[in-house]
Amino acid sequence: MEMKHASKPPAPGWRWKTVLILCLALATVQPGGAAGLGAGVVAQATDARTCAFGMVRQTPAFRTVSLQKAAAPWGHVRLTYRGHSGFLIETPGGASAVTDYNGVHVPLNPPDIVTMNNSHSSHYTDVVDPVVRFVLRGWDPAGGVAEHDIEWQDLRVFNVPTNVFESGSGLTNGNSIFVFQTAGLCLGHLGHLHHVLGPNQLRRLGRIDVLFVPIDGSMTMSHDEALGVIEQISPKLVVPMHFQFPGSAEAFTARAQKLYKVKTIAGPTMEISRRTLPASTEVVFLRPY
Repeated sequence: MEMKHASKPPAPGWRWKTVLILCLALATVQPGGAAGLGAGVVAQATDARTCAFGMVRQTPAFRTVSLQKAAAPWGHVRLTYRGHSGFLIETPGGASAVTDYNGVHVPLNPPDIVTMNNSHSSHYTDVVDPVVRFVLRGWDPAGGVAEHDIEWQDLRVFNVPTNVFESGSGLTNGNSIFVFQTAGLCLGHLGHLHHVLGPNQLRRLGRIDVLFVPIDGSMTMSHDEALGVIEQISPKLVVPMHFQFPGSAEAFTARAQKLYKVKTIAGPTMEISRRTLPASTEVVFLRPY
C-alpha cells in the first residue's frame, strides 16, 4: 500500500513574522529619500505654484525626485550670504545657485547655476568655473534685453529685466531681477536695481516670498526707493545685501524698523520653508560668510 505523507504544517507564528518583515520594509520608505531607495522614486508634489503671474506652467500631481543626499532639508531652502550681493541658494533636491557671481564671493564647490549683472563690475565676471552648468547674464551681451527661464533638478530660474534704457541699437538693459522657484518658495534677487518697478515688471515677478534687497543707499537706490520696492513686492522676508559701505546698514535699519520687524542672525546661513515664513514682512540680516 502506498503511503501518503501529510505536508508539514507551518511553524507557529509564521504569519506574524511575515507581517513584521513587511512592516519593517515599509518603515524604511521616508519622504525625501530614505536609505535603500534608488533615483526616480515618485514623491508627492509640494506646493509649486508658479512665481511669475501669467506664465502657464502645469504642475503634475506627482513628480520624480532625486533621492541622492539633499543639500537642504526636505521642504526647505538653505541660504548662505557669501558677501556683497552674492548668495548661495541650495535646494532640497541638491541643486545650487549663486547670485551676482563675480569670481570672489563664491563657494568652494561650484554651483549648478550662476546669475550676474553688469550695472557694476563687482557683480559679474568673464571667468566662470567650467563646472558651472548655466551662466545667466542679466544683460544681453549682443544688445537688446536678456531673457532666461530654465529648470534644473528642482530649481527654476527666470529673469525680469530692469535698468532698461534706449540706445542707438534699441533697448538694452544692465540688470535683471532673478527669481528662484523651489520647494514651493519664490525668491527674488534685485541685483543692482536702480529704480522702483513698473506695473509690467511687477506682473512678471508674480508672488515673491523672499526678497534680496541692496541697501547701500546710493549706488543702487536710496533707502526710500528700496523701501518703496519692498512695499511694491510685499515679500514675507527681506534679506538685505550690498551693505559693506560704512553706515549703510545702520541707516537702512533706522528707517526699516519703523515699518517692519528687523532682526539679525549671527551667522551667514539660514534655512526656510513655506511653513516658517512670517505672517507679515520681516527684515532679516545675515552676516557675510
